[in-house]
Amino acid sequence: MRTADQPRPLRRTQLVLAAFAGALLIALVAIAAWVGVRGALAYGEFREVEASARTAVDLIADPAAAAPHINDVADHAERARELTSDPVWSLVEGTPWVGPQLHAVGTIAAAADDIARDGLLPLADVASAFSPDSFRPVDGRIDTAVFREIAEPARAGADTVAAAAASVRALDDTPLIGPVRAAVDDVTDLLDTGATATDALARAATLLPAMLGASGERNYLLAFQNNAEWRSTGGIVGAMAIVRTVDGRIELAGQASSSDFSNFGDPVLPLDAEVERIYETRPGRYIQNVTQIPDFSVGGPLAREMLLRQTGQSVDGVIATDPVALSYILDATGPIELPTGDVISADNAVSLLLNDVYARYESPREQDAFFASASAAVFERLAAGGADPAKLIAAFGRAGDERRLLLWSAIPEDQAVLADTTLAGPLPTTDADTAGFGVFLNDGTGSKMDYYVTADTRLAWDTCAVGGDGRTSSPVTLEVTIANNAPADAATSLPSYVTGGGSFGVPAGVARTVAYLYLPEGYALSSAARSDGAGFGGGSHAGRQVMVFSSDLAPGESVTATVSVVAQGGPTTATAAVTPTVDADRPTVVVARCGDA
Repeated sequence: MRTADQPRPLRRTQLVLAAFAGALLIALVAIAAWVGVRGALAYGEFREVEASARTAVDLIADPAAAAPHINDVADHAERARELTSDPVWSLVEGTPWVGPQLHAVGTIAAAADDIARDGLLPLADVASAFSPDSFRPVDGRIDTAVFREIAEPARAGADTVAAAAASVRALDDTPLIGPVRAAVDDVTDLLDTGATATDALARAATLLPAMLGASGERNYLLAFQNNAEWRSTGGIVGAMAIVRTVDGRIELAGQASSSDFSNFGDPVLPLDAEVERIYETRPGRYIQNVTQIPDFSVGGPLAREMLLRQTGQSVDGVIATDPVALSYILDATGPIELPTGDVISADNAVSLLLNDVYARYESPREQDAFFASASAAVFERLAAGGADPAKLIAAFGRAGDERRLLLWSAIPEDQAVLADTTLAGPLPTTDADTAGFGVFLNDGTGSKMDYYVTADTRLAWDTCAVGGDGRTSSPVTLEVTIANNAPADAATSLPSYVTGGGSFGVPAGVARTVAYLYLPEGYALSSAARSDGAGFGGGSHAGRQVMVFSSDLAPGESVTATVSVVAQGGPTTATAAVTPTVDADRPTVVVARCGDA
């Protein structure tokens, strides 16, 4: 029928509908253009935010250097938030499919702006007074005032970054398209890294003044772990020193050796029954074994009490480190000549202290004297300000990340600051995001054979099915391979002090290792096997199942233990904390993500 023949009311209705449809189409096009243009502009701002934020995080140990990049983050984050929070953008956020993408982008923009405005800008305002040179002693003293000034804004910044990270992590990524989901993942990783970095700065700024004696004298037991004879947190306690701090001054107040300590007969402090079932009472009776329990909040107090009983010296805390961490510090100090004429450096510290010394000196007393002279020489260089501050901060940071630097404080307020950090040396934890394993190695030879022994740890999902809630019930497998790489003629070519000479019932050249595998809390054992066909012992520790196995390996031999566990709806990331060994290239934390090859 022709239009002219239609009734007038119908024609008017069609014209109105056509006009409305046209207007709606124009509006939709305009909204799409508006959102598209603003989204493109916001994307450019995000790229600037990301670049500046990564640089700021990398420089967070030097807040003065990070400050300009923090200001850049603030400027670009503010513009990104303005571009993604107008009424039109908010309206489209409520639509299907496109809405979740825009909501994710808007959440990221808001998080970035909150971090910059409420967290990092106040930190940048006081950062100009802080630099790595603040760690350099002047006339033998470190000025603690600068740390106190930065502590409060650093804590506010850390809390803001943590809250922003939580808001982005809470996004439902199910409806997100690939590029947006990838962006959310990248931002989550960046924010998690930033939260860790700013939290570390805040804790350090809070803790350092007190530790440096700003409020009165402090004394610490510095225990050197010998990685050539494994214990769970690194190695047996060998050489020791007493470090005194007063008003920013650091002094070496005394030195000792584990050979100065006797068997205390009974544990010096009560041990939990489950700990005794796994480790017996040795950690509570021998100073060498306080590091056998993979929880420094237990080992630290034991060492303090043993020192008190043996010497009458009471300390405010215990610090444990190892020669590998010392090599990192020597990278900051440069080579140092020792009284013996040796030159210790970042390149030779591990071999000199953990192997060469045993070929040169047969007497433990002579070995201890060499360790003492080396540690005193390094301490004197540090106390005199003879280290590159930026490299020194990096050295301490790396040692802490690798759990080669542990700290326990008898001062409750200080210990609260340390809690939940790698410095505290805690047991591995399992939470909503990560399943935590532990691989803790102990020498059973009574020797220094572990200089030649390696442990390789692998975590993996053989298959991985992830539900709509982002959780998985697929089994995760931990594989540990221990190998004795000593020379074939180790029994005759290595010093008896290194091989043990058969003194503890293990033939010379054979390396006996006792491994404690901690399984994640809430996980059930699915399977367990060893390449040599032997079995496992076990127990439980603080809610964690512990698988124990021992191996005697001749030179060239190896053994692999494989353990699979499963949880109903567990996280898709797993980590394994591994005993730090002499090899700085072997990771002390192994990470696997569900679906990774």
